[in-house]
Amino acid sequence: MTHRPGLDPAVAEVRLAVRRVLAPLADGDAVVVALSGGADSLALAAAVAFEARGRRVVAVTVDHGLQEGSGEVAARAARCAEALGLEARIVSVAVEHAGGPEAAARAARYRALTDAAGELGARAVLLAHTLDDQAETVLLGLARGSGAASLQGMARESELRGIALLRPLLDVRRATTRAACAAEGLDPWDDPHNADPRFARVRVRDTVMPVLETELGPGIAEALARTAASLREDAEAFAEMIDETIEDIVEHAEAGISVSVAALAANPAALRHRIIRHVVDAEFGESLTRAQTLEVARLVTDWTGQGPIDLPGCAARRLGGRIEFTAR
Repeated sequence: MTHRPGLDPAVAEVRLAVRRVLAPLADGDAVVVALSGGADSLALAAAVAFEARGRRVVAVTVDHGLQEGSGEVAARAARCAEALGLEARIVSVAVEHAGGPEAAARAARYRALTDAAGELGARAVLLAHTLDDQAETVLLGLARGSGAASLQGMARESELRGIALLRPLLDVRRATTRAACAAEGLDPWDDPHNADPRFARVRVRDTVMPVLETELGPGIAEALARTAASLREDAEAFAEMIDETIEDIVEHAEAGISVSVAALAANPAALRHRIIRHVVDAEFGESLTRAQTLEVARLVTDWTGQGPIDLPGCAARRLGGRIEFTAR
């Protein structure tokens, strides 16, 4: 990678990553940058400010209200954004604790960011997840043991509620974003939650990853990120196959949906299981564990007259030549 003489390599790397993501957007498009005030999001905001080239950029800071002084932290982040020449907005949210505090905070944050983008007419929200975040996500998925889907990590581009979610820094190390902040004279905020061992992600970051690097050698984070990218490619190919297959084997049923037993049986196990998970997710908005998926698959491959199977949000049962999924 080339950069101008005198430009710090870390700053150049972050800017190039942002430039690649912004390039497909039209000059007049508005974008939102998620800004917590930490090193990753601060380096991202600085790079977007430099690369915006006439686009309207709004830095949105979400105040979850989970820590004492969170309002001042949010105000500090907003001041940083304004110092970079960006518009700044603070959004306060109420965090429901169903599903665990991390998941609840993330859900509330994403709602706030996409709401803000919609109000501003922005096409995209830029998120500051790094290669290190991706590696940690893969390890956490491996620990859950829910199959290849949990090992895909985060997508570089996805969509939520009609808003594009873009992650320009998935190939950038966390050390690089911190170095970029130092080079640009930016003072990031260090979230105390990022050092709290009660959170599984913190234990992965501070304990598991260093042990892996020590015992297996350097490059573990990059290898995990490559694994996520490879599995995501496979998943996209499977998704296309599933979309083509489902049109022929799925029918709407009373209070639910049904799938042809013969068609499921004719497919390889991997595709059969993905079809089952896809049907439940698309129709009822629920994710099945591997154990639940295998129980449904037994209605196809090992049916001995067993009754309905209770699943999240629905029940599955075999009726003649079809598997019927109905709301509970």
